[in-house]
Amino acid sequence: MSKLTTAAKRVLLGRPFRSDSLGHTLLPKRIALPVFASDAMSSVAYAPEEIFLVLSAAGISAYLYAPWVGLAVAFVMAVVVASYRQNVHAYPSGGGDYEVATTNLGPNAGLTVGSALLVDYVLTVAVSISSAASNIGSAIPFVATHKVLFAVVAIAVLTAINLRGVRESGKAFAIPTYAFIVGMAAMLGWGLFRIYILGDDIQAVSAGFGLNAEDEHLYGLAFAFLIARAFSSGCAALTGVEAISNGVPAFRKPKSRNAATTLLLLGAIAIVLLMGIIILAQKIGVVYAHDTSNLVGAPADYHQKTLIAQIAETVFHGFPIGFFFITIVTALILVLAANTAFNGFPVLGSILAQDRYLPRQLHTRGDRLAFSNGILFLSGAAIAFVVMFGAEVTKLIQLYIVGVFVSFVLSQTGMLRHWTRLLRTETDPAQRRKMMRSRVINAIGLTATGAVLVIVLITKFFAGAWIAIITMVAIFIVMKLIRKHYDSVSRELDESEWDGVLPSRTHSIVLVSKLHLPTRRALAYARATRPDTLEAVTVNVDDADTRRLVREWENSEINVPLKVIESPYREITKPVLDYVKRVRKDAPRDVVTVFIPEYVVGHWWEQVLHNQSALRLKGRLLFEPGVMVTSVPWQLSSSAHAKQPADVNAPGSVRRGFEQPGRRG
Repeated sequence: MSKLTTAAKRVLLGRPFRSDSLGHTLLPKRIALPVFASDAMSSVAYAPEEIFLVLSAAGISAYLYAPWVGLAVAFVMAVVVASYRQNVHAYPSGGGDYEVATTNLGPNAGLTVGSALLVDYVLTVAVSISSAASNIGSAIPFVATHKVLFAVVAIAVLTAINLRGVRESGKAFAIPTYAFIVGMAAMLGWGLFRIYILGDDIQAVSAGFGLNAEDEHLYGLAFAFLIARAFSSGCAALTGVEAISNGVPAFRKPKSRNAATTLLLLGAIAIVLLMGIIILAQKIGVVYAHDTSNLVGAPADYHQKTLIAQIAETVFHGFPIGFFFITIVTALILVLAANTAFNGFPVLGSILAQDRYLPRQLHTRGDRLAFSNGILFLSGAAIAFVVMFGAEVTKLIQLYIVGVFVSFVLSQTGMLRHWTRLLRTETDPAQRRKMMRSRVINAIGLTATGAVLVIVLITKFFAGAWIAIITMVAIFIVMKLIRKHYDSVSRELDESEWDGVLPSRTHSIVLVSKLHLPTRRALAYARATRPDTLEAVTVNVDDADTRRLVREWENSEINVPLKVIESPYREITKPVLDYVKRVRKDAPRDVVTVFIPEYVVGHWWEQVLHNQSALRLKGRLLFEPGVMVTSVPWQLSSSAHAKQPADVNAPGSVRRGFEQPGRRG
């Protein structure tokens, strides 16, 4: 890697961390809350909005049911939080729902959970960032008209922050998250205080508008379906709860207790904010529609602000600083909410890779002890969804929450089996009572999340949820195929018997383009290996150059024969391959070693100008059985600056003579 590339990497990501400094990156509760809970807390910025949006199909009168829908969502959230507190105590290793399902229900159930969560994490980023664009667009029209561009840039910035490491990203996100909590509490508290204590009659700008409903006369099953659809959209507020169960290893000790406490704080704050927004929005008469053309009495140039923006504008009327503060912190928390996925997705990807369901590169940590490959994969997938759906929250949210409720249901089913299995062997009465209480909590959680999953599938399937389901199935199949490949390779390498028979002879071939120093070094090294047969081979792509090379070879002191291979079509790779195959065919038990001189360069652009033929040859020769390929490097002067070793941070570096960063005289 060039100095310029290394310097740019260090500016963006910072200095690398030693492996033994992983313990110093663990999070206290005050940092873990913004890192893992920002998604669930921030979803209150769009979940109430989606409830009002769905109910608007039946007219303004349907808004009367918004608090009841909110209460149903709050009840499910409380049940899920209570259920997951049992999960983090029982399975603190960080596998979360995947580990629970795999251990108790089998590999296929675990893989179903894994594929569902991978999709949900991607959509968490896409929905959160798109919602942030909408909220900022309420105050800045430029963002409203360039939402996709804003979303892509925001995801890129978030990726860079997370690549710097989980602890640094947690510190960066703590202030905006707590500012959001304080700002929302101030807005809701002041608004409700003015209404219920001071008796102020505050009305939103949209309160005087009428609404051309899609159907104002819904009765019976049709109206029940509408309420169920509003409820399923509001259940987006539950996303992010599962992230803490996946991130338990990132907490400081005692890990399980700290994770459970953070989960409780998450649930309490999210429920209070959710219900507060719904009640206040109803009291000030907010009218929210899919299309502003359905608003009766709205000015022709009316720009519909988000639900949060309309509440802030009404509550802080005459105090614009309050409105802009709420708009800014809401946008920030929505951007940072994606950080929950940036912490959950890479950890889950690492666990799946360790179990050989995903490429092994996802299991390794980068310079900053973050799972860099997982972070990059997540950001790329999220950007794809944002671009495909135009950063529209209403479109993206139809794909949302299916995956997370699939994982909820399988996780709670697995926990029921977990407690039942333990109760068969536990004899201590106190422990049995504790386990039975936990089993009841998880049973309630299974019932609630199962009902929500059915409602979500019924109300959202044709609206877009089918895309998420197909994606989950595709990921499931791909992961099964990856595991099949790894298992096949393992069997091939482990079960095959080594006969121990050495090759009868070795036949060495040195590839020659010119008679220069790299060629002489390759010949010297080939001689040092003491082959039974040694020859030099050149390919005739230009008659004049080949004749000149032959003359120089004959006049030199080299006693290795030079063989010329004809190439009527002026290519190098195929003639060399054909010659090597003929040698192998004449002596099948011989090993053929091909020595290829290569330049070592100091700049990336020099690599483009050199070694291309060598790379193609190596790529083809590696597929030939009984053929070994040896690169013989020749360092050009431009590579001199790369000879000095960089700071080495690996364990044992002092013992091996490398200086530690910060300890130079």
